[in-house]
Amino acid sequence: MQIHRSISLAVLCWAVLMCSTLSFAGQHYLVTNDDAGGANTATLYTVSGSPTSPVLTQKKQIPTGGKGLGGGYFAATGITFVNDGQEQCIFVADSGSSDVAGIVANTQQVSGRFKGSRGDSGGLNGVTLAANNKYLYASFTGTFTIAAFQVQSGCMLKFLKDVDAVGLGFGSAGPMAVHGNLLVVAFGDGTIESFNIANGVPVPNGDLQLSTGSKNGDLPSGVEITQDGHYALFGDISGNATVEVSDISPGKLTTTVPYSLGLGDADTIGLSPDESMLYIANNKQGTVTAAYFDKTTGVIGPGCASNVLKGFNSNWVYLGNLKTSTNNGLGGALYLAEDGLVSGVGVVQLTSNGTTCTLSEASDSPFSDPNSQSLRTLAPYPPRTF
Repeated sequence: MQIHRSISLAVLCWAVLMCSTLSFAGQHYLVTNDDAGGANTATLYTVSGSPTSPVLTQKKQIPTGGKGLGGGYFAATGITFVNDGQEQCIFVADSGSSDVAGIVANTQQVSGRFKGSRGDSGGLNGVTLAANNKYLYASFTGTFTIAAFQVQSGCMLKFLKDVDAVGLGFGSAGPMAVHGNLLVVAFGDGTIESFNIANGVPVPNGDLQLSTGSKNGDLPSGVEITQDGHYALFGDISGNATVEVSDISPGKLTTTVPYSLGLGDADTIGLSPDESMLYIANNKQGTVTAAYFDKTTGVIGPGCASNVLKGFNSNWVYLGNLKTSTNNGLGGALYLAEDGLVSGVGVVQLTSNGTTCTLSEASDSPFSDPNSQSLRTLAPYPPRTF
């Protein structure tokens, strides 16, 4: 009987272990940074259905051990996937406790909470992230610094150094994007800047400048970089859905060219996987805009806009991150973080024939995130390849 009991206990322990792990290889997931003002969590959803009609099922709530802030840049990345060479990692910004939590994706176990220098604080507009597979960068908006971390095995981070990052209008470094040896930053006050990250720690490229659109009150916030590293795109805080494009092929920012694409803010932007479309979350209007993008010339042309999404100004009041559901073609559907007392993930479907397009919300959208009252940032897996 004792032998049978031991075998049964071993089988039970094995079953519990297997139930607590998820294989990320070949599967589709969505993870949110709930930015809870008390104990922060990341919420994991499994994805079923078709690429254009994804269905989200909440699988697990993962406490990070840190605290959220409940506010910050709508376009900022607060959660990102990084492969440390051995396993898939999820890094989550804890803006309230001013740290970055590491999570081993397959086990959903927290590897640790990682801080920059002693004074680093996210207490102004939170902590924003950008990363490649070697380094992770965290902007601490309360202290106007960007911290560089080295990604290590076991989803660990080693703090390297802080660098100062202050906009010309005293804005703090917000949304960031990494491509090759370039880190591009928007400050939310009209300022943009790039840094050389060839050796890990950011070194200013001497291109700190006000964008062209800032003269008309259009202030860059969201940042995207094309797959070939030729162009940086900035989504502006404005009333004209303005997006600005800078040629970065010289290895630094050049004067931006602005494009007005309709009505509404354009804080949050995202390129389709084939780079033929630029998606824009009109953060304060509750709509989504799609525009045609020429990745060869950097020119943006008009496309289409959605109707106001369900629940806007009743359940939620702002749109945060915008991501595509797949990494092919136009990207399938769009995931949108809906920020409010009843936060959730909106799903918008796109059809396009190359010259005209339509955007419409999925019938079962939005999918609830009961763990957040200020959802602004989310990340699909597998992540886009650029």
